[in-house]
Amino acid sequence: MSHLALGGGQPAKSKPFPLWPQYDELERQALLDVLESRDWWRTEGDKTGQFERAFAAFHAAKYGLAVTNGTHAIEITIAALDIGWGDEVIVPDFTFIATASAILSTGALPVLVDIDPETYCIDPDAVEAAITPRTKAIIVVHMGGHPCDMDRLTEIAGRHGAALVEDSAHAHASEWRGRKVGTFGVAGTFSFQASKTMTAGEGGIILSNDEAFDRTARSVHDCGRMPGRHFYEHFIYGSNYRLSEWQGAVLGAQLTRLDAQTALRDRNARLLNDRLSAIEGITPQRLDERCTRNGHYLYLFHYDCAAFRGASTARFIDALNAEGIPTQATYPPLHALEFFQSGAYRKRLAPNAGETDALRHQPFPISQRALDEVVCLPQPVLLGDEDDVREIAQAVEKVQRFASELI
Repeated sequence: MSHLALGGGQPAKSKPFPLWPQYDELERQALLDVLESRDWWRTEGDKTGQFERAFAAFHAAKYGLAVTNGTHAIEITIAALDIGWGDEVIVPDFTFIATASAILSTGALPVLVDIDPETYCIDPDAVEAAITPRTKAIIVVHMGGHPCDMDRLTEIAGRHGAALVEDSAHAHASEWRGRKVGTFGVAGTFSFQASKTMTAGEGGIILSNDEAFDRTARSVHDCGRMPGRHFYEHFIYGSNYRLSEWQGAVLGAQLTRLDAQTALRDRNARLLNDRLSAIEGITPQRLDERCTRNGHYLYLFHYDCAAFRGASTARFIDALNAEGIPTQATYPPLHALEFFQSGAYRKRLAPNAGETDALRHQPFPISQRALDEVVCLPQPVLLGDEDDVREIAQAVEKVQRFASELI
């Protein structure tokens, strides 16, 4: 008889993890307030405006611009920076496609670079090596919630005159040297998609401390209007990226829990780091000492199949899921996606755009290794208690102990 749940044994995890999303009377009342106000449009209401100001203040940023989703937050940022045909923007190869497709929305070229082998964040050395006279911006992704090396990246961007943009979709309330991410560059973008650490199902926000950038971004997101001018005056190209009052109301309520939930995730993740580090073949994402708080949209660890009798990562994940520990799919490297391999991305570029080896022909060994050997746990597993942390580790130990059943 199998000992592993995958083969019919008793699962290691019996107590369910906390449900997500979380809500209570705050969301109910906020939605009712919008309903009864009849101001369902952000232009007439102020729930979204209140949320923008509160989220910006929480992150110690001057400006917050709530938008329809995290992808649009990056697209608006690229447009507001006047980046387009002939320009290049450096991005990590290990990220969701939106980080790169947002660049293509304006006709600029995303230049992919590899990642750090221990944090899975963008590699500053690779960034510097990829800079050309056409580089207009660098987008960094705080992978799983762990901040990138903002010391070096800020210095590199400043020295080369490139705009620094933080894709903080994973990193609500994460901190680097006690400063919240999303405030180091000209802009920080966040997502409120359903799985994120605060959510309204969809939604996004752009943080900035640059008044001129914020003014342009607001125009881009509101059909080219300018704040304070006549409603039917349009000054630049823009579109309708406005967030509704319904979502603004929900996000205002969600924000009240973010600090406490982030502290809980960070604390439980550090406990899990200690437990998993003691298991041969399991290496948690390295926690840089300058990361004073990790928002942990994902908990990542490296899996070495040699310590599990050669069982593949996919087989290990199946076994872990059966034991009651949920996992989340790892991002495929951007360079390997059919969209880039087929050359379809070139339809977004200028007709006479030159080819660049940095996009399609460079090897990306670390991001490929991350796809093949990194396991991701979704953020709700870190909202439990110490018993949940202990049971996660025990489930991994059990799979290792009976790894012969996976072969």
